[in-house]
Amino acid sequence: MRIPAAAEVRSSQDRPTRKTVSTTFQRQSFRSFDRRPATTGGPPPRAFHEFYQDDFRPREHYLPMWEHIQRTGQDLLGDKAREAHLALHTEGVTFTVYSDSDQGIERVWPFDILPRIITAPEWAHIEAGLRQRIRALNLFLKDLYHGQRILKDGVLPPELIFRGKDFCREIMDIDAPHDIYTHIGGVDLIRDEDGRYLVLEDNLRTPSGVSYMIENRIVERRILPEFFSRYRVRRVEHYPALLLQALRHLSPRGKDRANIVVLTPGIYNSAYFEHTFLAKEMGVELAEGRDLVCRNDRVYLKTTHGLQPVDVIYRRVDDAFLDPLVFRPDSVLGVAGVINAWRAGNVALVNAPGAGIADDKAVYAHVPDIIRYYLGEAPILQQVPTYQMTNADDRAYVLDNLERMVVKAVAESGGYGMLMGPSSTPNQRAEFGRKVQADPRNYIGQPVVQLSRHICYLDGELESRHLDLRPFIIYGDGIDVVPGGLTRVAMTKGSLVVNSSQGGGSKDTWVLAE
Repeated sequence: MRIPAAAEVRSSQDRPTRKTVSTTFQRQSFRSFDRRPATTGGPPPRAFHEFYQDDFRPREHYLPMWEHIQRTGQDLLGDKAREAHLALHTEGVTFTVYSDSDQGIERVWPFDILPRIITAPEWAHIEAGLRQRIRALNLFLKDLYHGQRILKDGVLPPELIFRGKDFCREIMDIDAPHDIYTHIGGVDLIRDEDGRYLVLEDNLRTPSGVSYMIENRIVERRILPEFFSRYRVRRVEHYPALLLQALRHLSPRGKDRANIVVLTPGIYNSAYFEHTFLAKEMGVELAEGRDLVCRNDRVYLKTTHGLQPVDVIYRRVDDAFLDPLVFRPDSVLGVAGVINAWRAGNVALVNAPGAGIADDKAVYAHVPDIIRYYLGEAPILQQVPTYQMTNADDRAYVLDNLERMVVKAVAESGGYGMLMGPSSTPNQRAEFGRKVQADPRNYIGQPVVQLSRHICYLDGELESRHLDLRPFIIYGDGIDVVPGGLTRVAMTKGSLVVNSSQGGGSKDTWVLAE
């Protein structure tokens, strides 16, 4: 059997120890560091600060943490940061960062010890918006692969869907169990200059990061129990139990007899740690494609005791590699015949094949219309203005202003296929201009939004860094939004790229109880 190349395995998804310097912990340092220009030639663009309400005072919900840090001093933070790194290293919590040559560099998961805190009213707004969004996108997917009313009614242009790379004609008219397509969602949120939460993008194919959210919490509780004693923080560690419950709900033989596997591309995948973590926490088998076989439209797991029936596959393999009889015939990552087994109703696939069209970045621009069409409601969460490159006027505007825009490939993730205009070179802008002209449907443009900032403990100093938030939503018998999420941090000063696969870091995310 052919061993898949590293690039093939990587396509199936989506830290060096820091030197610590003891310095005197002074309020003045907090007043001044955010005033330093991000680039020479002028002040930095305005961005909402999560921690500060002004140059002198932390926001009210950060005061207990801030007062404790003032009493104990900055040296303690250095000790805690080293302890956190050692704990993550000992537990084998790693992530792979790829270079242009596709050579993976495995690193200890980059973690900042100062938590991000979200108040109960803020979270209530976020949770309501995410529930609404996932409900609408799920109805959208069911419609696309069946009657396509939204296209016939002229709400969306048909070419937007039919020219999308993730629209799967091969699965038309297949009925997903319980009509659920978006079983697991990871919706990326940012805050604009005024602190409003905006949806940056949807992740509905194989969203990753939940294991790191949980590991962040485990490490934070271990090294900073004194912080937790000052807050009522809602838990996130129950995510595997929620996921297992949702997976059992899908079983064609009933939840009490459900046999579940996590399908992984293998050890060379950047998120392999997460695959093993979730399989272990749920108490289910971790399998590669070669461990499964289809017979008479049923899926079986090869074991030392013979073939065991499989009812639900939580797959972390992209559509293109999922079934060589339907998609890429050269794939060795998937299972031949699994789509026919799904079509026959003998196995559930999570997330449903074809779900990627709902997180296509060109479709993203129409999600407010999708919400109104299916739910008859105004969107609760707003999103970033988006220019469609298939529109001649939009395309001309973006190409004339590339130095001020973000240009993204519509089906990419992890920060790949993106031009960050303000930090790009003339050659890079020229190259992206040619790409957009050659294939307008494959790109969208957006204005640069200054991601909100938060203090981080880096190299013995407290500095601000940009961040976003990826909450996780599970759609089973109902819709559960885990109270927290993965806060991703741009560890490089001035950078807006938070993706872990590009060297970003993370924080624990605390949602406060009422």
